[in-house]
Amino acid sequence: MFPPNTPNRPSCIDGRHVDRQDSGLRQRLIAAVLILAAMTPGAVRPAHAADAAFTQFIASLWPEAQAAGVSRATFDAETRGLEPDYKLPDLLLPGRPPTGAPSQAEFVQVPADYVKEASIARLAAEGQKLMQKHRAALAEIEKRFGVPASIVLAIWGRETDYGRYRLPYDTLRVVATQAYVGRRKDQYRTEFILALKLLGEGAVARRDFRSSWAGATGYTQFLPSEYYNHGVDLDGDGRVDIWHSVPDALASAARQLVNKGWQAGVRWAYEVKAPANVDCTMGVPEVTKPIAEWLRAGFVPVRGQKLSAAEQAQPASLLQVEGIYGPSFLTTKNYFVIKEYNFSDLYVLFVGHLADRMVSPLPFATPWSASTQLRSADVEAMQRHLTRIGLYKDKLDGKAGMQTRAALGEYQKSAGLKVDCWPSEAVLRSMNGAR
Repeated sequence: MFPPNTPNRPSCIDGRHVDRQDSGLRQRLIAAVLILAAMTPGAVRPAHAADAAFTQFIASLWPEAQAAGVSRATFDAETRGLEPDYKLPDLLLPGRPPTGAPSQAEFVQVPADYVKEASIARLAAEGQKLMQKHRAALAEIEKRFGVPASIVLAIWGRETDYGRYRLPYDTLRVVATQAYVGRRKDQYRTEFILALKLLGEGAVARRDFRSSWAGATGYTQFLPSEYYNHGVDLDGDGRVDIWHSVPDALASAARQLVNKGWQAGVRWAYEVKAPANVDCTMGVPEVTKPIAEWLRAGFVPVRGQKLSAAEQAQPASLLQVEGIYGPSFLTTKNYFVIKEYNFSDLYVLFVGHLADRMVSPLPFATPWSASTQLRSADVEAMQRHLTRIGLYKDKLDGKAGMQTRAALGEYQKSAGLKVDCWPSEAVLRSMNGAR
């Protein structure tokens, strides 16, 4: 996924906190002052001051680590010389505006740039070979979890290019920094403690404990909490190894999907041809109905595909990631389960389509259009306008997701514009003129 994953899908668990509210507040104030001093021109030895505050913060976490089963020897060995990485995204640094998460490819690229045929074809061909190489493990995964082999292979392929992508960060340093000055401190406080626990148990050597900027690690990109929540020792060697064991990594990915609601025997989505008069504002999860109802409304499965009575009874929602342009899909419960792995429609389309291509050579029946995406700042301006007029109640994030596309369609209806549910220059000009 990402390259790698983002913390859009953490299965965070509550950490054990020592009752020390006053001292904790004092430590946070000291840390903030020292970091601010470190970033002020003319400050004396700013790096040393900042590192001293960070070291104090890390030391304060020992009681929580001890309560979680981390030994003093492990704590001291793994935190000795540990330094923060203030170049990471998604930090809240005194004296600087919030950095925010980096602009992910899922949102700054149009679908044709993200779900590239060349990438899909290459990964599908490799996935077919890996399906044969690991057929025994994959058969066991399908039997135990009801998740198709092609789905877990597609996740592995998208996340780390079947293990070829070298994750660039030291996991412990990442989660420590995010716990210290990240936007989700409490979440990463837990991840830091569990990362120490993981190292102390010998699950992975520090040199192999590499991650994304968000702390996701291993072949299939797990946060430390996800390792403990979903890890599976499929190869039977007595340990869960998502860094070197393909069976363990793929089984763990399957278990995570099951734990998030995966339904065995259900496809992730069906590509359909939408009727000419389609109302694209229906493309939100809140509008869900049996596939049979969508078919009666004029949606037609592509390539003459016949759906069984059981399939037609499945609840589904409409997905049009390019508005009325490009392919249309009826998405099932399993679509949204994959989306919990990485909260991006294009990610799910990539994984789902890659999985399909491992068993069928056919690309999407409807090609992507030549759509262009506005800058994130422009999309965020649209979201603000839509919020002011009561059409949008979701995040102001500059991303043209499901809720934004539907709200744009409602605006287009009210403004007498062509209803295509896509953030275009014409819609932006209309909104600017209405202010």
